[in-house]
Amino acid sequence: MRRTARAHSGPVMNLAAAIQTLLGEPIELLGTVSGGCINNAGQGITQSGRKIFIKSNPQSQPGMFSAEAAGLEALGKVPNGCRIPQVLGVSESPAFLVLEWIETGRESKESQDAMGRGLAAQHQVTQPNCGFPAGDNFIGSTPQPNPEQADWLTFYRDQRIGFQWELLRQKGRCSDALNQALDRFCRQIADYMTVDQEEHALLHGDLWSGNKLTDSDGCPVLIDPATYFGCREADLAMTELFGGFDRRFYDAYNEAFPLQPGYSKRRDLYNLYHLLNHANLFGGGYASQALDVLIRNT
Repeated sequence: MRRTARAHSGPVMNLAAAIQTLLGEPIELLGTVSGGCINNAGQGITQSGRKIFIKSNPQSQPGMFSAEAAGLEALGKVPNGCRIPQVLGVSESPAFLVLEWIETGRESKESQDAMGRGLAAQHQVTQPNCGFPAGDNFIGSTPQPNPEQADWLTFYRDQRIGFQWELLRQKGRCSDALNQALDRFCRQIADYMTVDQEEHALLHGDLWSGNKLTDSDGCPVLIDPATYFGCREADLAMTELFGGFDRRFYDAYNEAFPLQPGYSKRRDLYNLYHLLNHANLFGGGYASQALDVLIRNT
């Protein structure tokens, strides 16, 4: 059962003491571990001997860890899905998330195959509307709006591309050429991204290779989601943005749940969302990459 802490008034509690209060037993912090560029990551152990993974960030945006916990819990309920870390507790003041510790193993052809089948099972969990019943969440540290809407293309245009576009303009990172290309894409999105109607699938939302693990039993594990319901092609597209998924993964997925014809023509336009988000987060050449995607595909 997930434990949720109430906001703490007064001086910020020591992290170990706050976790101990939340979990109801003494803990020892064992040190930091690698865990991404946004949050602090560490390992701990409870008095009863259970290892725990701790994400913390004293500057986190309000609701960030609660939103991640909601996404993990939604993914963790998928029948025959990939393994998802169990949420043990979450607090917003001080800000931290406590998960079960997963001992990692070596990725194999078999684990890639199992991940493909697990993702296909996840995508067969659907609802009529896109968005996320648990509310908005985050893609990296960027807010990700998830209002429930019936039409996927409208949702993708407004809540994904349009939202990131407006952030770019506010930061002065959107060239005239990119503005014009995004305007054309948003006005004509149905010409480029229409697919046969499917109910909206439960998505991981941030499925690049850094957000997958293999546990010590060889089972695939998904972490750090930006969960919502939408077109399942969006998850598959992101697996191809930075690589790290082999042919066995895609073959297993398509055997279990074949993609619709024309996916390869739509793939880069799904990844436009992540390129715009990277442009907002990191600057650099991501805006130029987004413009190149639009020039080549619209």
